[in-house]
Amino acid sequence: MAIREEQAQHVAELAKLSFSEDELKQFTDQLGEIIDMVETLEEVDTTDVALTSNVNDEINVIRQDQPTNGTDRQELMKNAPESENGFIKVPSIIENKEGGA
Repeated sequence: MAIREEQAQHVAELAKLSFSEDELKQFTDQLGEIIDMVETLEEVDTTDVALTSNVNDEINVIRQDQPTNGTDRQELMKNAPESENGFIKVPSIIENKEGGA
């Protein structure tokens, strides 16, 4: 299945990514190769193959659920590039068509 550059551009926009024309062509080619690979894998007969959920024998490694002291907020905020009222400020990633995020 071929993918067109318009479709790759649409995927990039959904992911909030921007590419140059050369990068978009490369991205389109790579997406096409991934789709081809998935289509090839779909041809494999897995009728009698058991479901694999883990590749090793360890099922769960769980620590004891014990309360511990958290990181001091003031100490944590030293690493934040911008903060307000005790919260870390981050750029908006969702656009609001009515203005503002």
